[in-house]
Amino acid sequence: MRPPSSEWIRLGGLLLVALGTRLAAAGWWQARLDPNASFAFPDSQTYWILGQALANGEPFQYGSPDASIFRMPGYPWLLSLLFRLLGTDASVMWARGLGAVLGTLAVAALYALARQMFDRSSALIAAAMGAVYPGAVGMSVFVLSEALFCPLMLAQLALWAASWQSASRRGSIWLAAASGLVAGLATLTRPSWLAFVPFAILAGLVGGQRRRHLVLGAVAVAGLALAMLPWWVRNARLVGHFVPTTLQVGASLYDGLNPRADGGSDMSFVPRFEALERANAAAGEPFEYRLDRRMRNEAIEYARNNPGRALALAAIKAARMWNVWPNEPISGGWLVGLVMLLTYVPALGLALAGAWKYRRLGWPYALCWLPAGYLTLLHMIFVSSIRYREPAMLALLVLSAATVRGVLASRGE
Repeated sequence: MRPPSSEWIRLGGLLLVALGTRLAAAGWWQARLDPNASFAFPDSQTYWILGQALANGEPFQYGSPDASIFRMPGYPWLLSLLFRLLGTDASVMWARGLGAVLGTLAVAALYALARQMFDRSSALIAAAMGAVYPGAVGMSVFVLSEALFCPLMLAQLALWAASWQSASRRGSIWLAAASGLVAGLATLTRPSWLAFVPFAILAGLVGGQRRRHLVLGAVAVAGLALAMLPWWVRNARLVGHFVPTTLQVGASLYDGLNPRADGGSDMSFVPRFEALERANAAAGEPFEYRLDRRMRNEAIEYARNNPGRALALAAIKAARMWNVWPNEPISGGWLVGLVMLLTYVPALGLALAGAWKYRRLGWPYALCWLPAGYLTLLHMIFVSSIRYREPAMLALLVLSAATVRGVLASRGE
């Protein structure tokens, strides 16, 4: 059923609020950075340089051929379009503006997901929450891959839910395939998303209609593989091995599991491993591949020899991810922390209430909280920070909105 014109008008207004809020936040954030620094996050610089390389027709590598599978290509490719249009010396504010547009699209996708699950009132409430939620606003303007990942993730969830709820078998199959393709695009933006589709399929098999889960899940996996195939072929040609995402997995794993690990990120160990690997070159294997394997193997060995510490670190990382206060000093000081506290805690509380209230509805309502479970488990292994919960919080806002709508309905409003 097509939404009435009044609903479109309200949604349009909320999207304008989302865009305006993000543009204002982009200017505020940039004004608080060191005048000699364009970015607050080291990752931003890598995306920027790779985007410039693509725009200039140069190889997709970070600094040297020894870093050719350093990042996923999705977000750098998008930045490269900006550079092709404005030149590679474009101001970083253009990228923040692009992020504001992407964040607005994420709010539209959030509305679509909530509309698929519940009713138009819940969808509009979810869009209103997403428009101003500080975590969502921040992920839009920090020049990080989350800016692109969030709308793709929400679109994937909405398509998967629509596939499950479709009355047409053919329509259901096509929607599942589309959800898999979008999942592939999301993975080409954030490598950590690769295993979400299998994870969600396994979670769905716990309930009923297992055959349907397997069929639609298999179609989604096929769509995911199709989207990822060019990247897999490219990587195999470069290093002679199957590399599903990047050759930074080993470094990320060691970052989370080493004698000095505390749950946060500290990549100061990388030069030491680089020196060791260059001194012990294995003939026929590319340096980047060998370096990744050395760090991965040492991380696994550390966890095997120190299971108690690995479990303690897992708990620390979970706490860091869902902390109510920033884990590190941030620009804006205590005021930003207070805003985060006063918005995050109610949003999470409402989401938890919604997850409990609608638990018997089963699949696909579980898609609203599965990203939170998946990303938490993942970052209990790798490093953790508040940044990594923000995409999951957007999906949880669907449950928060449904809870608010239920309270209003019970009061006759």
